Amino acid sequence: MLLRFRRTLVAAVLAATAVVGVGGWAVADGQTALTGPPPGTAAWRADTVLGVRLPDPGDAGPEEVAAFFAGLTPAQQEALAVRHPLVVGNLDGAPFRLRYRANALALDEERRTEQARADDPALSGARRTAARTRAERYATLAGRQVLAFDPRGRGQVAEVYGDLATARRTAVVVPGSDIDLMSFDRAGDPYGTPAGMARELRTAAGEQLAVIAWAGYTTPVGVGLDAAASDLAAAGGPRLHRLLAGLAPHGGPATVFCHSYGSVVCARAGLGPGQAAALVLLGSPGTDADHAADLRVPVWAAERNDTDWIGDVPHVSVLGLGHGADPTAPGFGARLLSSAGSHGHTGYFAPGTASLANFTALALGDTAEVRCADRAPECHDAN
Repeated sequence: MLLRFRRTLVAAVLAATAVVGVGGWAVADGQTALTGPPPGTAAWRADTVLGVRLPDPGDAGPEEVAAFFAGLTPAQQEALAVRHPLVVGNLDGAPFRLRYRANALALDEERRTEQARADDPALSGARRTAARTRAERYATLAGRQVLAFDPRGRGQVAEVYGDLATARRTAVVVPGSDIDLMSFDRAGDPYGTPAGMARELRTAAGEQLAVIAWAGYTTPVGVGLDAAASDLAAAGGPRLHRLLAGLAPHGGPATVFCHSYGSVVCARAGLGPGQAAALVLLGSPGTDADHAADLRVPVWAAERNDTDWIGDVPHVSVLGLGHGADPTAPGFGARLLSSAGSHGHTGYFAPGTASLANFTALALGDTAEVRCADRAPECHDAN
């Protein structure tokens, strides 16, 4: 009986499009979360050139990492980035410019490796094509402010728009399903990717804001149990927590924009006032929380537009499937902001929309400038 009920629930959730994030209908593909320290950690741990123990990427917090690098000369920092680019480029707490430098080196090395595979006649045509595509992808990231890069699996990346060292405020965009290194930005869907969202927010806010497009966790792919469950979010949440902990000393707590399945990741990050100024949920299937107060920081939710298919997802949580209460429902307790002018699941950051104007105000800390949804005229007084 229990198994039959579970199967019935799965069918119902998937039939309602079950939280696929930005990709629309697709074939389900189960994912294994990428966890643990970055590639190259073994060599980093064995490095004794400086005569001191290097902070362990597996357990050193951002504060410890920051203190370690503060004690090094610029030449010593550069040498570590050259010897261990994938480690230094992913160490939360390391200087931002050093991480950009390390990731540029790592991207170039991976590009050359994939290009060599693309030129190898011993490989099949399909493998050579895949290698060429990946090499071209790495090339497009050259010269950009890449804050994190991991080539394993589907690949992960984070990019900064603006200057983290001088900006008055910081924002982070956390995407939903079907996002990875290859789909981090797409010309055909400019506002439905973390890069596109971050670019528009930075353009609207100007130099006083720095925005991070963070594709730093393993996202669900297509319609499947991964999207209806929270396992991938549970693995991604701590990674988001470390990122935000590393940012907090530089611009105060960041405003975090959580799109679709990214809402579940944000909720699983265990954030407090020290890491996040606010969570902003958009196109959200739920957060696994019963009430906004459970998330411990101010929570805003963008009113769902009529053409966003996420509205058809059942707001249930049974036997580990579904993500619970609707964040736009009055009983959830989020501050409901207007998204007038937006269209579809990926249109909330489009220029000219009330949602983008509201996101800009929130990112800059100008909460009094937020336009509430028509059905929640007192949104400033919520939470």
